[in-house]
Amino acid sequence: MSGMDRRSFLGAAGIAGLGTVLAAPGAFAAPRSAEAAGWGGRTVFLGSYSTWGSPPGEGLQVATRSRAALDIVDTVPDVPDASFFAFSVDRRRMYVTNELVPDGRVTALDVCDPRRPRVLGSRPTQGAGPTHLSVHPGGRHLLTANYTDGTVVVHPILRDGSLGEVTDLVRHTGDEREPHAHQVLTDPSGRWVLAVDLGADSVYVYRLDRRSGTLAQHRQVRLPSGAGPRHLAFHPGGRFAYILGELRPEITVAAWNPHSGELTLGEPVPTVDDDAPQPQYPAEITVSGDGRFVYASNRGEDTIATLAVGSGGGALRRIGNVSTGGVWPRHFTLDPSQRWIYVANQRSGTVTWLPRDPRTGLPGPVTGSVSVPSAAIVAFA
Repeated sequence: MSGMDRRSFLGAAGIAGLGTVLAAPGAFAAPRSAEAAGWGGRTVFLGSYSTWGSPPGEGLQVATRSRAALDIVDTVPDVPDASFFAFSVDRRRMYVTNELVPDGRVTALDVCDPRRPRVLGSRPTQGAGPTHLSVHPGGRHLLTANYTDGTVVVHPILRDGSLGEVTDLVRHTGDEREPHAHQVLTDPSGRWVLAVDLGADSVYVYRLDRRSGTLAQHRQVRLPSGAGPRHLAFHPGGRFAYILGELRPEITVAAWNPHSGELTLGEPVPTVDDDAPQPQYPAEITVSGDGRFVYASNRGEDTIATLAVGSGGGALRRIGNVSTGGVWPRHFTLDPSQRWIYVANQRSGTVTWLPRDPRTGLPGPVTGSVSVPSAAIVAFA
């Protein structure tokens, strides 16, 4: 969910308490040089909620990076409630969820010049509250998850990067609660489309017919009742997936068979200590490029959890949690150098940045921030 202020789920409201769990002293080693730190004038896209929030944000903004710091240089008009981004294979086009209720939309942009994005148009998602989208690796289809309706929709991507009319919409069902599709992505082999549904406590596995742009359900993998899966991330080896729960602060390690499209659930690993304040609502998960570490954000104690990967991807061990320097970290990303983590803190209205030691995997304390009211996402061009 993007925030309890807007979409109450199971009656949860607010934060029980705020806490900071820091990495072990001396575990972090700061980058020694500008080159090692990944400095440079890269372009960064910032998304925020523009139709609600306290205060509302600007939708889609463009920032440049000087050393680690971000400087906002432009606001792109007509891209409301920009809550998630996805790029074309060549990164010349960007697609954005407009998380509107009841009439969700997705917007296509030309980002050949990333500092001057140009809107190509938008399309309805035939549902409410789209929270996630991804481009199929074939480059011809955009996949979007409508949270409020528990549906997944397919749009064709036209030659100029704009979007065509919907070619398919599939609807999930929940056994105990209403379905809430929160993520849809393609597995590393490119054979399967996976949709994570928080309300149905399930991961759905689909085949995409690339000619017709339609989805056929292959499997429904059910997690324990109340797990509330939100997002998953694959290990670079392509044989394991890490499923982040939102209603329980834990990551379930799952074996993935790309030949049969089968996901086999293993044991969950907590993202916070047992005595952490409750409730906790984890939000985002990512894997380092070398596959050695997994990161997850915790909304509640407002931290990034670091987990070490073992057994070729089949095991996780949490090694530290560090404060994000803000409140309600909805999204975060590693920069291209993998030496910095940038966090979108929704309720404090900030994007913060933390240095990361590639050797230990541990982030250091926050070194700076920029004001982004109702921040939702941060992504590098």
